[in-house]
Amino acid sequence: MGSCNSKDCCDLLEDVKRIVDQYGHDRHNLIPILHDLQRTLGHVSPEVIETVAEELGVPASEIYGVTTFYTLFYTRPQGRYIIRLCDSPPCHIEGSKNIRDVLTKELGIEPGQTTKDGTFSFEIVSCMGLCGVAPAIMVNDDVYGNLTPEAIPEIIRKYREAK
Repeated sequence: MGSCNSKDCCDLLEDVKRIVDQYGHDRHNLIPILHDLQRTLGHVSPEVIETVAEELGVPASEIYGVTTFYTLFYTRPQGRYIIRLCDSPPCHIEGSKNIRDVLTKELGIEPGQTTKDGTFSFEIVSCMGLCGVAPAIMVNDDVYGNLTPEAIPEIIRKYREAK
């Protein structure tokens, strides 16, 4: 990705170089670099991985391994709102499957997918540490606990209207 043929490409290259420069090109800062890049760009694309590899002098495969190992890194664009449904044992026992079914119906997507309009991404997580309010979801940083299937349409409506 060393050279640019479009404004978007050049802007991306500049963002990556600026953020890597902040960390002094130290490979030990890879995770904070990736967090900053994701916060700035929305996800860590293959182009970003290649550029970070060049800037840090490490194989792209190493960076790809980090981005695919940690579940909070996204290698493709995500929705404006990321809905995480907890499926820990307490949430599962308290009805997370029913919540999953309603979310799938309301959003029109399966876990791991993003709506066509880019508003919502839906994912299942193994634990959010919210066992006392099971079943639970997070929409970005907003937590909803003690959920019932009937509560889901109203929660989704709130975010659709905020668009």
